[in-house]
Amino acid sequence: MLRRLLPTLSALVLGLAGLGWGLWQLQRIFATEREDARASLHSRREALEQYALVALRQELREKLEAARPALELAAADPLAPAAGLYLRERGEQVLPRLALHEAGEDTPARDRYTRLRSGKEVPDEEEGPWMERLALMRALERALDRRNARAATEGLVAFLQHRARYVLASTRDVPGFLVVLEALAERATPEPPLMQSLMHDGMEDGQGHRLEGLQRLLLLKRSRFTRADFNFLHERVVELSRRTGTPVIDFETRTAELAAAPLPLPDSIPGPVLVRSGWYLEPKDEDHVRGVAVSPEALLETLTREMRERGLFGPEGHVRLLGTQEVMPLARLPLGVETPEWGKEEEALERRYRLKTGMVVLCAGLALTIAALAFLAQHRKYRFLELKSDFVATVSHELRTPLASIRLLAETLEWRLEQGAETKDYPARIIHEADGLGFLVENLLSFNRIDKGRWVPHLAVVRLDELASTLRRDLEAWARVPVELNADVGDRELLADPQLMRLLLANLARNACAYNTRDPVRLHLESLADGRVRFTDNGVGIPKAEWERIFGEFYRLKGQGREVPGSGLGLALCRRIMRLHGGDLRVAASSPEGTTFELTFPERR
Repeated sequence: MLRRLLPTLSALVLGLAGLGWGLWQLQRIFATEREDARASLHSRREALEQYALVALRQELREKLEAARPALELAAADPLAPAAGLYLRERGEQVLPRLALHEAGEDTPARDRYTRLRSGKEVPDEEEGPWMERLALMRALERALDRRNARAATEGLVAFLQHRARYVLASTRDVPGFLVVLEALAERATPEPPLMQSLMHDGMEDGQGHRLEGLQRLLLLKRSRFTRADFNFLHERVVELSRRTGTPVIDFETRTAELAAAPLPLPDSIPGPVLVRSGWYLEPKDEDHVRGVAVSPEALLETLTREMRERGLFGPEGHVRLLGTQEVMPLARLPLGVETPEWGKEEEALERRYRLKTGMVVLCAGLALTIAALAFLAQHRKYRFLELKSDFVATVSHELRTPLASIRLLAETLEWRLEQGAETKDYPARIIHEADGLGFLVENLLSFNRIDKGRWVPHLAVVRLDELASTLRRDLEAWARVPVELNADVGDRELLADPQLMRLLLANLARNACAYNTRDPVRLHLESLADGRVRFTDNGVGIPKAEWERIFGEFYRLKGQGREVPGSGLGLALCRRIMRLHGGDLRVAASSPEGTTFELTFPERR
């Protein structure tokens, strides 16, 4: 019996061995495909993280490079703005500027000022330069009392030359300089340029020496005075500056910015670093460190938005700073790119692998079953030759059932594969962002049409209060923060294109909301008696040097283009709209308390 079954058994063993080897190789192919797919996903993630790292490094270096002129100016000029700038030299913080006042409550500078004003200052005989300085001051005062312009001019020149030649203690030099300038303002009428040079700009003495203005001098020598003396001199300088019409806003702003303590930044900076508290620092050499204030969150949000626009990942993907360390070397920034799509892809990959593995196991099981059935059938064949007909019937019945099962299982697997096909579900865009993009598109199209001369305004009589009501409704729709709009326009009417006027006011309002740190945002629309219209906000203000530049195409204020989205076309479009109507738009006033824009319309006939 065994001899008869040996060929069949050998064939089944060889067949099962070949089938097993084939299924094992197939399983290895499936496993290799899974590992390759995982490696591809990981490579994509590493490539995106590397791209994000390079882009962030470039952005940080560009920010520092863009801030370099302002940093060099602020380091040399105590009246120059230094917000968001950092400079450390020889271990001492230079920017942001420190108060650095003398310790104690004494007031030697104020006492000397009082004595000089009352004429009771009596120097010691050993104080030769100070005695000469007092003599020159008294000679100048006598010339001013006599109204002798020539003698006063000669006395002032002699006084300034003496200041350039001798360096006296700041508690003597600054009060003396202040007393002389007060005397000039009280007893004479010096030319405004001269007084502005003495108070603010400074001047050259003709021998290569720089004589700083009083405002700069007080800020430069602030470490030589006690806090009480500095505050007293500051008040006197502000009062004298206003009396003489000298600009004082820079002086007051820089004084208010003086910090009491250095920034808590690391002492040792071996290379460019990003500080989580909001600074990018870069050592120039062992004794010099430069830096600029940055917002890591805003930079990562901008980088995320850029990568989404490039299609590098979906709308739910984002770039994050990993880890908890406060100081991060730029060469090893712990950036991570996260997106739910990768998790879904990995899950789909594992699901497909499990299905393929199940199919291999099922095929192996079916093969074993068939082999066993074949062996039993052959065994029965030789054992029950006499029951051939019954054997055939039995085998036919026994085979029909597993074949039907195989077909049913195949159809079920096919259905499961069809149902398990991966589909992507993209979430809807945020309404506010869609509105912002739509507004940007409207700005771009309107600017292009006006710039190409293809917009013909449809002039109509428009009530200014109706435009204010429309703007109020628009603000309620898209503003993220509370906005208060106050319209003092009466029954003023304009001959203008309503659509363009609405676009103009919307651009001014959006800028006011974007460049604002107050809550609520306050807007004021006012109609003046001579036909002009003013739009005022309580935003961060615009430096006077930028009043005309902001109306240029794609121009953004430095240090703000990166904390505020926009195209740089809003104000340029507003001015073109006004000129299209024959009018004009300009900045009437601006300060840290807000900005006023003035709209001038042509006279109605």
